[in-house]
Parts: sequence; C-alpha cells; structure tokens
Amino acid sequence: MNKLFKLFLSLMLLSLCSSCNDEWTEEQFENYVSFKAPITNEGVSDIYIRYRGNEKTTFQQPLLVSGSKTNDKNRTVHIAVDPDTLNMLNYERFQNREDFYYRELDSRFYTFSPSVEIEAGENTSLMDIDFTLKDIDMVDKWVLPLTIEDDPSYNYVANPRKHYRKALLRINPFNDYSGTYSGTALKTVMEGYEEETPIVKAEIKSYVVNENTIFFYAGNIDEDRQDRSNYKIYATFDDNGAVTLYADNPEMAFQLNKDASYTINEQMDEIRPYLLHRYLTINNIDYQFSDYTMVPNVNINYKVSGSLILERRLNTQIPDEDQAIEW
Repeated sequence: MNKLFKLFLSLMLLSLCSSCNDEWTEEQFENYVSFKAPITNEGVSDIYIRYRGNEKTTFQQPLLVSGSKTNDKNRTVHIAVDPDTLNMLNYERFQNREDFYYRELDSRFYTFSPSVEIEAGENTSLMDIDFTLKDIDMVDKWVLPLTIEDDPSYNYVANPRKHYRKALLRINPFNDYSGTYSGTALKTVMEGYEEETPIVKAEIKSYVVNENTIFFYAGNIDEDRQDRSNYKIYATFDDNGAVTLYADNPEMAFQLNKDASYTINEQMDEIRPYLLHRYLTINNIDYQFSDYTMVPNVNINYKVSGSLILERRLNTQIPDEDQAIEW
C-alpha cells in the first residue's frame, strides 16, 4: 500500500510539473503596445531637453510590447498628437483656472515620424522626437500629448489603459544654469519695512531663455500668479564669472543695486564615488522692483538681496547628459 501511494504521488508531481512547463510555451498575456512615460503627481511625464537654439535635440521616447514571450513579428506602431486628453487633464486638475493649464507644444518646436517600427525579436523600440526650442517662452507649461492609435487593420493592439497608451510629455529645456535653486539665502523685504522679518522661499525655479540666459520671477512671485509674465528677472552668465541681471518690463521699475557674480564648485559624492555634485552659486544679488498689479492703482515696492545656490548631481557613468543628471 505504501509503495502504491508513493507511485501515485510521483505520477501526480510529474503531471503537475509537465503542465507547468507546457503552460509557459504559450503566451500568458496580451501583446499590448505601450509608451514608457511614467507620470508625476502633476499628471504629466517630465522630460528634459538640452537647449541648443536653432539646433535640434533628439529625445528618444521608449515603446514597449508586453507579454511573457519575446515579440515574434514586425509591428508598425502609429503615433499621433492627442490634444483631447490634454484638455481633459487640464479641466480635471485646474477647472476654470486657465492660467494653470498645460499648453500644447506648438508644432514649430518639434517633429517626429507618425510611425515607429518594432522588429520581431524585440520587445522595445525608441521613437525619435526632434526638438528645436529657440524662442520658446517658459512662462507657459508646455506639454506634447501623444497617443498610440488603434485600428483593426493594424498589426498590434494599443494598451487599453490610459496611462500606458498616452504620453503627456512635459517639456523642460535646460542649459548649464537653469533648474531649481535653493532660495533660503535670498531675502525679500517691503520697502520701508527693512527691519521686519523678510520673505524667504525655500526654492526658486529658473527657466531657460537661451544657452547662457535664464529667468526667474521677482521676489516672492512664482507660477501661481496669473500675471507672472510681468515680473521676469533675466540672468545672463558670461565665461568670466559675471552675471547680468535685468528686466524687460519697465512698469515693474526694476533697479539693479549691485553687480552679481557666480562661482561653480564640484565634489564627488562620499557614498557614491561615481556621482558628481556641481554647485552653482549666484552671489551679490541686490535689486528692487515694484509689484504694480497685486493691488489696483497701488505700487508695492520690494528689495531683494542675497544669493542663490543650484545643485546638480551628475552620474559620471552615464554618457547621455539628460539622463546623467539626477533631476
């Protein structure tokens, strides 16, 4: 009886193992085609593009074929711009605050092929998007909304889940000086109240203008202000360590009190020896401006002084600049 039981148990185990092995000879999932474009808590996917003026910069957007086995046929994936999804996102997130809306990137700033090939034997492919960002105004939040088109005649099926079939690419051009600065050493005080506690912001975001120039908003003004475009402070960096601060709106009564300068310091990370920390410090910031729109018919004058520090962390093992920077 004991021998019969052992024989029965062995046969059962053999049958079970055989069925498991047979199971993996067949595809376990649908071969859906998807974007690899994970979204942030803002509902978009941030991408970083080196600003080169009239020269093009190519960003490679990954496409994936899902499945438990290697893709076994050539697939031609059709891509299109998708303003409807962007419109839906804007309304769901911001309702009637249209000044917060993401703007669809103008077609003059990019080109891409409407079809991408995924070859048999490959589960991934890269879609080239060529950006030429000269004269882009970063007061607005630019997004390139893409979708994978679906049709019964196509030799693929687009992923039915929205966040895999769509790619809402938030465009972030960068140069050597742009990024989010630490603002804890920059003080903003109202004129006549210099002895009072100054306004200090933890972070001050800067935006690309061209290869050597950025802008940030004056004082404590940021992206939440509907009239933020009136209060841009430009900073142009030269090769000798000087920074020229200026404004192009005479109504804000910008006045520079001192010439600014910048320094760059670098050091390797003590824990991760391949990681380079680059610190850019803007020194001797000292200017005045007038907030002429916060209160109708009243000019509120501010003095801003101190310094800003930008830290960039660069993985020296990665050759591609946009991926080497730990954003």
